[in-house]
Amino acid sequence: MTLTQLRYLVAIADAEFNITVAAARVHATQPGLSKQLKQLEDELGFLLFVRKGRSLESVTPAGEEVIQRARLVLAEANNIRTYAANQRRESQGQLVLATTHTQSRFVLPHAVAQIKRAYPQVSVHLQQAAESDALDLLGRGDADMAVISTSGDVPPAGLAVPLYRWRRLVVVPRGHALDRKGAPAPDLATLAAQPLISYESSTRPGSSLQRAFAEAGLEPDIALTALDADLIKTYVRTGMGVGLLAEMAVSIGDTDLRAWPAPREISECIAWAVLPRERVLRDYALDLVNVLAPQIDKRDLRQVMDGNREPDWPLPPTWESLTQTITS
Repeated sequence: MTLTQLRYLVAIADAEFNITVAAARVHATQPGLSKQLKQLEDELGFLLFVRKGRSLESVTPAGEEVIQRARLVLAEANNIRTYAANQRRESQGQLVLATTHTQSRFVLPHAVAQIKRAYPQVSVHLQQAAESDALDLLGRGDADMAVISTSGDVPPAGLAVPLYRWRRLVVVPRGHALDRKGAPAPDLATLAAQPLISYESSTRPGSSLQRAFAEAGLEPDIALTALDADLIKTYVRTGMGVGLLAEMAVSIGDTDLRAWPAPREISECIAWAVLPRERVLRDYALDLVNVLAPQIDKRDLRQVMDGNREPDWPLPPTWESLTQTITS
């Protein structure tokens, strides 16, 4: 039995028994992968998959047990390789980040640039996704880190490190009915009377936006949603509605827009770096967390990752104060 055979076995299971897809994912030939699977089954003395003709149809009960244990073996083998690379101070590799558009577009560029300057041979891959999808990518081992936001709740997967706090802004095009000289910032009742344009998550019953309106006995009119903050601003500019989006997404370059802090009833959000538990990360991944969360001592982070310390994170800074650090 070899690690290669176990890797092929897991690839077949993850490809839903499609040998062609599995072979492509592990950069092997289809005959070579099939041969290794047969050799593994011959050594074990039982079948791992149920066959239908020349195709694989399902996993046998014994196969389920072997695949589960194979995942653990492969994960630990990868941890050993990663630990060794850190000990050798290797400065090359890859870093896969699963994150939302807002984080990848407005938050990560300066931080990733710092990491690239320190580790020029590291390739960084951004996987843009909604929060739940980003956590799924992390859980499947397809990402080294997820950078997401919540309205204060700790993300349910992995080890969540709080990076910074941010608020929403109410945004309208210049000349909008709400853009009157001396007019106060729109309150919830005013917003409830307007068509709103916001993030896709705003339509979920449990979202902080929905909760804020519900607790005030109001119902928001969500006219359009998008994952992309730039798209939200684009549709705001058409006059389709009033935008509600992250403060990071509105800059001094948006001179054609008027922005106010969202009503206090709409809760503040926290951005998190979610790291995989029981997985050794390369030093450059933890360095990225430290760039995004300079308030956290890197030694403390390493001890928590190694299981030698319980997480006791300091209060994360506001986006306004953090940006002065990561862009300097």
